[in-house]
Amino acid sequence: MKHHGYAQTPPLGWNSWDCYGASVTEEEVRGNADYMAEHLKKNGWEYVVVDIQWYEPQAYSSRYRPFVPLEMDEYSRLIPAANRFPSAADGGGFRELAAYVHGLGLKFGIHIMRGIPRQAVHADTKLLGTDATARQIAHTNSICPWNTDMYGVDPDKEGAQEYYDSLFALYADWGVDYVKVDDIADSRLYGYHAGEVELIRRAIENSGRDMVLSLSPGPAHVDKAEHLVANANLWRMTDDYWDHWFLLRGMFERCEAWAPHVGAGHFPDCDMLPLGRIGIRSVDGGDEDRMTRFTRDEQVTMMTLWSLFRSPLMFGGELRSNDEWTLSLLTNDEVLAVSQGGSDPRPLPPRAGDPDGIRIWTSRRPDGGLNLGLFNLGDEPAELSLPLGEIASAPDARVRDLWARQHIAAPEGVLRAELPPHGSLLYAVGAAL
Repeated sequence: MKHHGYAQTPPLGWNSWDCYGASVTEEEVRGNADYMAEHLKKNGWEYVVVDIQWYEPQAYSSRYRPFVPLEMDEYSRLIPAANRFPSAADGGGFRELAAYVHGLGLKFGIHIMRGIPRQAVHADTKLLGTDATARQIAHTNSICPWNTDMYGVDPDKEGAQEYYDSLFALYADWGVDYVKVDDIADSRLYGYHAGEVELIRRAIENSGRDMVLSLSPGPAHVDKAEHLVANANLWRMTDDYWDHWFLLRGMFERCEAWAPHVGAGHFPDCDMLPLGRIGIRSVDGGDEDRMTRFTRDEQVTMMTLWSLFRSPLMFGGELRSNDEWTLSLLTNDEVLAVSQGGSDPRPLPPRAGDPDGIRIWTSRRPDGGLNLGLFNLGDEPAELSLPLGEIASAPDARVRDLWARQHIAAPEGVLRAELPPHGSLLYAVGAAL
């Protein structure tokens, strides 16, 4: 499938939602892009994604203002609000901002809601490439319960494909590399919108530009996995994920269900990494402006699971506020190699005698060895012993601690580990180490 070539490995990037909600500005996007180029690009981080409502002039947080006027062109297409994105003035759209990001050696992405603006439908405005109008393609009973910007598009209506084609032609002209489409993988009212997903897939192909397609929110339906793989690069396994231990703990079950569907170009998505400074103007997930509530052990556990499972890694915090600890989580090339070069992630069956809360995951390494993750989901410290012969073809295989970046001993072929509450360890195991 052609679109699988757009993201052969899980994307690494930054998204504005966790720190700025719907209200991010051009200056903030450029500032985070600058930081990525200086501090993270060398480690493979490349996507800079502007999240929801860049077309809403007065957006101020993650609390949406209902039924307000949005910036829109004559063909029913939403365009950036120039008071927040000055380079978008006079029809510039995101061309200049995307060019700036590209000039740093990075890639540019945007968030959109599925469908067509309600204000276009009410005014029955024109569409590009068809005699149909906004009202004629709208599915006015197909609405989003948490945002009032859009009506759904009826895939069976004449002009529906042309409308989506016009959207993605515009995005291609702007230089967009990544599109996150919301209220589509699991609409709370209507489930999975397969018809609109297919319209979007064709529109990307018709645009002539490679764009990674990410579908939100979740939980996506496992019984739709074949359709998701055939049409998207990424799809959310969960509703919005925040810095709460119970959400991280619950991700293990979701990853287990979706592990068979991870592959080159198509990755189930655990959602953004709520690390560093978040909640600056996003009030979802609890407290306002804060450093992540996750403990350091929990932060390592999240990064370890996301990397082993091969979820996209989308940092949600204000990059310019990173401390040395947060930066260290994002620049460990040995851990990132697990995300980018691993394959066949899977949990091992529970082992008799292990403490409650222990989870063990593996993925294959390109050198023939294994990546091994040990997790303690319990609230007390735990110890375990793992004979390497249970997981590796060579019981005398070498072991390397990837977070510590050092080889460790496994006397008599047994790996012994002490895990703090909510903590984890990540190893490479193999003869070629």
